[in-house]
Amino acid sequence: MQKFTDRQIEIMEAATNRISKFGIQNLTIKTLAQDIGLSEPALYRHFKNKNQILWSLLDYFITEMKTRIESISFKPTATEGEKLRGIFNSQLQTFSGKPAIVSVIFAESIFHFEENLSKKVSEIMKMMQDIVKTNISMGQELGQYNKLISANTLTTIIIGGMRMVVLKWKLSGHKTDLVKDGKTVLEGILKMVEKNT
Repeated sequence: MQKFTDRQIEIMEAATNRISKFGIQNLTIKTLAQDIGLSEPALYRHFKNKNQILWSLLDYFITEMKTRIESISFKPTATEGEKLRGIFNSQLQTFSGKPAIVSVIFAESIFHFEENLSKKVSEIMKMMQDIVKTNISMGQELGQYNKLISANTLTTIIIGGMRMVVLKWKLSGHKTDLVKDGKTVLEGILKMVEKNT
């Protein structure tokens, strides 16, 4: 995780706002400089190019996500299912409040030829997969989830289901209820695996 200056954070926030309003394709150094009242050469002193801004945005989000998820407090008696619901609720609320970050994470087609950006997106996906897989494995070990489906497969089903919900929300122009739809999908999956305790 790199440390960002206040000015870099201001530039990243302006980039996020521009992506939210006009889409990732309309993010250029020229328009970004205009948005924050800087000259292009001044902006280049903080970031070498647009890709570095996007990479930094993703890096910033990864750190935020890790800290946020680690700081969710659960009752000592919370089941693994309750923990998983809490984690996804936190993720979906964050996405709902910051739709631009979803545009950046889901811009794989644009990043296709940008290896450093693809790697950052993979890092976010891997982190989420690890969190879910750890939860499933623990739930199966504790006898809270059945073992009909392996932890690996179940992780893929949950992450895939959530990605679909987020994509649907993104394509609807953020008109669907992301948090509610995500909860419904997760509940449906958990209904199949949670044991009645």
